[in-house]
Amino acid sequence: MAYKFDKDVRYAKTHEWVRMEGDIAIVGISDAAQDLLSDVVFVELPDVGEEVIAGDAVAVVESVKAAEDVNAPVSGVVLEVNQELEDTPELVNDDPYGSWFFKVKPSSSIENELGRLMDADGYAKFVEENEH
Repeated sequence: MAYKFDKDVRYAKTHEWVRMEGDIAIVGISDAAQDLLSDVVFVELPDVGEEVIAGDAVAVVESVKAAEDVNAPVSGVVLEVNQELEDTPELVNDDPYGSWFFKVKPSSSIENELGRLMDADGYAKFVEENEH
Protein backbone atom coordinates (compact mmCIF):
# COMPACT_ATOMS: atom_id res chain seq x y z
CA MET A 1 0.00 0.00 0.00
CA ALA A 2 1.37 3.40 -0.94
CA TYR A 3 0.57 5.73 1.92
CA LYS A 4 1.17 9.47 1.92
CA PHE A 5 3.69 10.80 4.44
CA ASP A 6 3.92 14.48 5.33
CA LYS A 7 7.56 15.58 5.67
CA ASP A 8 6.52 18.56 7.84
CA VAL A 9 5.13 16.52 10.74
CA ARG A 10 6.47 14.17 13.42
CA TYR A 11 4.78 10.81 13.98
CA ALA A 12 3.94 8.65 17.00
CA LYS A 13 3.98 4.84 16.87
CA THR A 14 0.24 5.03 17.56
CA HIS A 15 -0.21 6.79 14.15
CA GLU A 16 -0.85 10.33 15.31
CA TRP A 17 1.02 13.22 13.72
CA VAL A 18 1.99 16.60 15.15
CA ARG A 19 2.83 19.72 13.17
CA MET A 20 4.33 22.74 14.91
CA GLU A 21 3.04 26.12 13.75
CA GLY A 22 4.90 28.68 15.81
CA ASP A 23 4.45 27.56 19.39
CA ILE A 24 1.23 25.61 18.73
CA ALA A 25 1.14 21.83 18.17
CA ILE A 26 -1.51 20.65 15.70
CA VAL A 27 -2.51 16.97 15.99
CA GLY A 28 -4.18 14.52 13.61
CA ILE A 29 -3.96 10.91 12.44
CA SER A 30 -1.83 9.61 9.59
CA ASP A 31 -2.85 8.42 6.15
CA ALA A 32 -1.93 4.86 7.20
CA ALA A 33 -4.21 5.14 10.25
CA GLN A 34 -7.22 6.41 8.31
CA ASP A 35 -6.68 3.68 5.70
CA LEU A 36 -6.55 0.94 8.35
CA LEU A 37 -9.73 2.29 9.93
CA SER A 38 -11.49 2.63 6.55
CA ASP A 39 -14.61 4.82 6.51
CA VAL A 40 -14.55 7.17 9.51
CA VAL A 41 -18.08 7.75 10.81
CA PHE A 42 -17.57 9.52 14.15
CA VAL A 43 -14.94 11.59 15.94
CA GLU A 44 -14.99 12.42 19.66
CA LEU A 45 -12.72 15.36 20.47
CA PRO A 46 -11.19 16.50 23.77
CA ASP A 47 -12.48 19.55 25.62
CA VAL A 48 -10.87 22.93 25.07
CA GLY A 49 -8.82 23.73 28.17
CA GLU A 50 -8.16 20.05 28.92
CA GLU A 51 -4.61 19.25 29.96
CA VAL A 52 -3.20 16.35 27.96
CA ILE A 53 -0.14 14.20 28.59
CA ALA A 54 1.92 12.72 25.75
CA GLY A 55 0.82 9.13 25.16
CA ASP A 56 -2.58 9.47 26.83
CA ALA A 57 -5.81 8.79 24.92
CA VAL A 58 -7.59 12.13 24.48
CA ALA A 59 -9.95 11.59 21.53
CA VAL A 60 -11.70 8.74 19.74
CA VAL A 61 -12.11 8.02 16.05
CA GLU A 62 -14.72 5.48 14.98
CA SER A 63 -15.05 3.80 11.63
CA VAL A 64 -17.33 1.17 10.16
CA LYS A 65 -14.68 -1.35 11.32
CA ALA A 66 -13.45 -0.18 14.73
CA ALA A 67 -13.12 2.54 17.34
CA GLU A 68 -9.58 3.68 18.13
CA ASP A 69 -8.16 6.09 20.66
CA VAL A 70 -6.31 9.14 19.43
CA ASN A 71 -3.37 9.76 21.75
CA ALA A 72 -1.72 13.08 22.44
CA PRO A 73 1.75 12.97 20.86
CA VAL A 74 2.80 15.93 23.03
CA SER A 75 1.80 17.28 26.44
CA GLY A 76 0.04 20.59 26.95
CA VAL A 77 -3.36 22.28 27.06
CA VAL A 78 -5.99 21.88 24.33
CA LEU A 79 -6.53 25.31 22.73
CA GLU A 80 -8.93 24.39 19.96
CA VAL A 81 -10.72 21.38 18.48
CA ASN A 82 -11.75 20.86 14.87
CA GLN A 83 -15.56 21.11 15.18
CA GLU A 84 -15.86 20.38 11.47
CA LEU A 85 -14.92 16.74 12.15
CA GLU A 86 -17.92 16.30 14.45
CA ASP A 87 -20.27 17.09 11.53
CA THR A 88 -18.19 15.58 8.70
CA PRO A 89 -15.87 12.93 10.17
CA GLU A 90 -15.15 11.52 6.68
CA LEU A 91 -12.82 14.50 6.13
CA VAL A 92 -10.24 12.39 7.99
CA ASN A 93 -10.35 9.89 5.11
CA ASP A 94 -10.27 12.58 2.41
CA ASP A 95 -7.39 14.64 3.82
CA PRO A 96 -5.67 13.10 6.86
CA TYR A 97 -2.96 15.78 7.04
CA GLY A 98 -5.37 18.67 6.55
CA SER A 99 -8.06 17.36 8.90
CA TRP A 100 -6.50 18.02 12.28
CA PHE A 101 -8.23 16.89 15.48
CA PHE A 102 -7.00 19.40 18.07
CA LYS A 103 -4.42 22.09 18.75
CA VAL A 104 -2.26 22.10 21.87
CA LYS A 105 -0.28 24.81 23.65
CA PRO A 106 2.69 22.56 24.47
CA SER A 107 4.30 22.23 27.87
CA SER A 108 7.94 23.16 28.37
CA SER A 109 9.10 19.63 27.49
CA ILE A 110 8.03 19.98 23.83
CA GLU A 111 11.53 19.63 22.36
CA ASN A 112 12.11 16.35 24.23
CA GLU A 113 8.69 15.05 23.21
CA LEU A 114 9.19 15.93 19.54
CA GLY A 115 12.59 14.25 19.71
CA ARG A 116 10.92 10.97 20.68
CA LEU A 117 8.64 11.06 17.64
CA MET A 118 9.55 9.80 14.16
CA ASP A 119 10.17 11.83 11.04
CA ALA A 120 8.38 10.86 7.81
CA ASP A 121 11.10 8.42 6.71
CA GLY A 122 11.25 6.72 10.10
CA TYR A 123 7.47 6.46 10.25
CA ALA A 124 7.26 5.07 6.68
CA LYS A 125 9.71 2.35 7.70
CA PHE A 126 7.77 1.68 10.91
CA VAL A 127 4.47 1.31 8.98
CA GLU A 128 6.07 -0.99 6.41
CA GLU A 129 7.56 -3.23 9.12
CA ASN A 130 4.30 -3.44 11.06
CA GLU A 131 1.89 -3.92 8.17
CA HIS A 132 2.05 -7.69 8.10
